[in-house]
Amino acid sequence: MDTDYLSRECYKAIIIEAEKLSHDLTLHYGLLSIDCKNEDEYIDKAEQMTREIMQADDAELEDLFWGNLPDKKKFQLTCTDILENIGRVRAIPFDKRKFDF
Repeated sequence: MDTDYLSRECYKAIIIEAEKLSHDLTLHYGLLSIDCKNEDEYIDKAEQMTREIMQADDAELEDLFWGNLPDKKKFQLTCTDILENIGRVRAIPFDKRKFDF
């Protein structure tokens, strides 16, 4: 699946939120969609990835951000925001979400 097939709500909740912090983080969320069959699977994987990277140590974060590590507080806040946004998207019935395609 391509990120173009995500609902506007999902795209804004995850991709746009990640981009506010770092393009590097956005790339990871974008690549995550490749192995997903649908938006629900993407949301599940994005939530799992977010929880995992919130627990990452400094070396793992250096790798994640290709040496361009953002401020740790901002990183944690962004991850928290993404998780909260995911909860909001899940609360929207699938047929009420807006799609470009």
